[in-house]
Amino acid sequence: MGLLVFDFGGSAVKYGYWNGKALESKNQFPTPATWEEMKVSLKNVADQMAQPFDGIGISAPGVVNVHAQKIEGISAIPYIHGFDIFGELRELFGLPVTIENDANCAGMAEFYQGAAKGYKDVAFVVIGTGVGGALFTNGQISKGAHLYGGEFGLMFLNGGQTFSVLGTAVQMAWRYCERKGLEKTAFSGKEVFEFAEAGDVLAQEEVENFYEYLTQGLFSIQFAFDPEIIVLGGGISSKDGLLDEINKRMAEKLAIYELNDFVPKIVLCEYRNDANLVGAAANYVAQINN
Repeated sequence: MGLLVFDFGGSAVKYGYWNGKALESKNQFPTPATWEEMKVSLKNVADQMAQPFDGIGISAPGVVNVHAQKIEGISAIPYIHGFDIFGELRELFGLPVTIENDANCAGMAEFYQGAAKGYKDVAFVVIGTGVGGALFTNGQISKGAHLYGGEFGLMFLNGGQTFSVLGTAVQMAWRYCERKGLEKTAFSGKEVFEFAEAGDVLAQEEVENFYEYLTQGLFSIQFAFDPEIIVLGGGISSKDGLLDEINKRMAEKLAIYELNDFVPKIVLCEYRNDANLVGAAANYVAQINN
């Protein structure tokens, strides 16, 4: 089954051809300013695609309500919300169209094809500017009663602050910059890690806080949902030594609470930048096959 897959992002729309096993012909275009412009750009891609395809799979921000055939909530692309987007896209392409939330798509990529393949109960945690994710229970994605399943970033960790605020490298860098009296985007998370390794005490404090809150969040996910495996995605997943640091801190917490029955299994994602596109294809196949 050949599929044309899209990943709607705030600054760019990625796309590619899924040949049933892998992505081909990957490219992207800047996210248009209006829905009408978006439809023109999408149709242009479809018309120029050399390979034949049977359907369209889309990864999108927001709360995707498949039953209502619309995208709810809010996102960086306001014009895709609140109308029958499924119907308009089916009419545009003349083909079946599936849409799923971007974090759910990334989770599906890992669940069906990647680091979590072969497991039934999985927590996928994506760490970017904030924290998102997806839950899989007994082999099925678990979206929850209000389609907010996997929104781990809304968990409170400390002093009324959430996992999204406390447990990401982006927010860590913002705090470092603010404490330095700089614009919050003056340095990246990568640079703050480098400063800490070079002996910068303030950077070391912020890196320590980052690892502590990240581990707290993962600890809470493990014992709230009891997955077989936790998969970490997002840019931080490429950080050298990340798992060693998390596992060390997790072991300390397990010892404190005398939790000796098992050790949480935490792994890194496999698909990284292609996860949303691969997941859009996985969701299409899952939807078509019920």
